[in-house]
Amino acid sequence: MARDVYFVDGVRTPFGKAGPKGQFWRTRADDMAVKAVRELLRRNPGIPPDRIGDVIFAATAQVGDQGLTLGRDVGLLAGLPESVPGFAVDRMCAGALTAVTAAAGEIALGAVDVAVAGGVEHMGHHAMGAEVEFNPRFLTERLIDESAAVMGQTAENLHDSFPAITKERADAFAVQSQQRAAEAWANGVMKETVVPMAVFTDDGWKVAERDEFLRPETSPEGLAALKPAFRPGGRVTAGNSAGLTDGATAGLLASGEALEELGVAPKLRLVGFAYAGVPPHLMGIGPVPATKRVLEQAGLTIDDVDLFELNEPFAVQVLTWCDELGVAADDPRLNPYGGAIAFGHPLAATGVRLVAQLAYGLRERGGRYGLTALCIGMGMGCAVLWENVQ
Repeated sequence: MARDVYFVDGVRTPFGKAGPKGQFWRTRADDMAVKAVRELLRRNPGIPPDRIGDVIFAATAQVGDQGLTLGRDVGLLAGLPESVPGFAVDRMCAGALTAVTAAAGEIALGAVDVAVAGGVEHMGHHAMGAEVEFNPRFLTERLIDESAAVMGQTAENLHDSFPAITKERADAFAVQSQQRAAEAWANGVMKETVVPMAVFTDDGWKVAERDEFLRPETSPEGLAALKPAFRPGGRVTAGNSAGLTDGATAGLLASGEALEELGVAPKLRLVGFAYAGVPPHLMGIGPVPATKRVLEQAGLTIDDVDLFELNEPFAVQVLTWCDELGVAADDPRLNPYGGAIAFGHPLAATGVRLVAQLAYGLRERGGRYGLTALCIGMGMGCAVLWENVQ
């Protein structure tokens, strides 16, 4: 019989701009992951490191300073005992959530009692797709539309397929994301999940303690003036998209039996999860069937969910989910603390940010059920349903 799985805690580094001007340009990707794991362990002294049964870390570009067997490497670098194994996973933007669900499977079946799951992406060191060689059969045999390889073009495809989602709606959602994120930072919301990190820069040592894409002054007028980023006359701009980002996340999951033995209180119980495939050139609709599937598993409706944390790679992607699921874009249950348009989206790392933010929101705002969801490159979606136990 499967055991219940609980989310104990989650942290992240600040998210930085990818590239030479970003705060993590001179910082290794694996060191960002190590910082997140070390802080996670420091914050949870009730869980002895030798009780951790596995370390699962995700990266989309599994090369260079985020290559090798990332979970094992990060565990050793973070000071975990040599007896703690680890491995790496890749499901692009759902990397960290895949690490979470993989860890959940191990815990549910009794293979381990406690696991660390997270993700890291240093997009400044490893540009998306730069070290990937697509099989030519994808195009020569017309297995996918060639636009599927460029995420911004898939966002434009969504605008084409759902003409009711105008650029004006996308810009309005982007303004809302920036405003909510600015308010969350001002109110101290992020202090609970964001881990400051010392980094070396061209100007010497500094502390990275804040996301670099925050633009509280964003206005509809300012966004309206931005040029399209992926297509002449297009509707996707730098203002209604998440920027290229560096960052890492880490979370603790455990069985109820282990938590009771250790006297540790969890935050969330995993109710269910679902992955779904969709046409690759419309990858942004992936969370729609994934959400419907996980709600069906749990015997719930969208109205039963009290809080949603959706990734925001592009505003049009979230709006597609909203229109298809019947949730208003300005619903206070949806990304109440802002999203990736304001924070940034370091691909494989984002999933645990969503879960940690959801746990905080359910505790502070109340409610029983919460959902974390995101779209995934090459035409997939993921949705994970949680129950508040705080």
